Amino acid sequence: MSRGGIKMDVLEAIKKRREIVKFENRKIPSDVLEAIVDATYYAPTGNNLPSKDIIVITEEQTLKQLKNTTPFMPWIEDAKGAIAITGRPAISKYWLQDTSIAAGYCWLEAVNQGLGAAFGAVYHAEDKEESERREAFARNILHIPDDRKVVAIIGFGYPAEEKPPKQHIPRDDMIHYNQFKQ
Repeated sequence: MSRGGIKMDVLEAIKKRREIVKFENRKIPSDVLEAIVDATYYAPTGNNLPSKDIIVITEEQTLKQLKNTTPFMPWIEDAKGAIAITGRPAISKYWLQDTSIAAGYCWLEAVNQGLGAAFGAVYHAEDKEESERREAFARNILHIPDDRKVVAIIGFGYPAEEKPPKQHIPRDDMIHYNQFKQ
């Protein structure tokens, strides 16, 4: 797709996206950060309802505190920025879908901007107690109101590692045309 002579290749960003958890000690320019914020903001929502909030995190101390949100997020302390995405169940029954789409857009724009990123899953759909613990931890640090569900924190920075392309199962095992086939 072309807009104003600039080629946008979403598929290339999708294919290039990998979970990067090692970052260079290099500040993210404000225009790069704002492009990621815009991608997160412009992500669609069901019925165009304001079902998400976006918290942009750039303070080093806050990133360090967030590393204990889950046992799987120690990498975030070395990120140079992050976006926490919260859902609003009282606004829309599609809050989880809306925040998930926003997180994907956030990650893809980070890749498009030359950054590496990783997904910190905070909300845990299968373990309510664990989800509440994780969400309370992030909520306390980021001053998030109780009526929001803390879905994810995407951390990013200039990559200090390069990972090979992911190996996917064969397309024919996953893609079905017109109807599901065994």
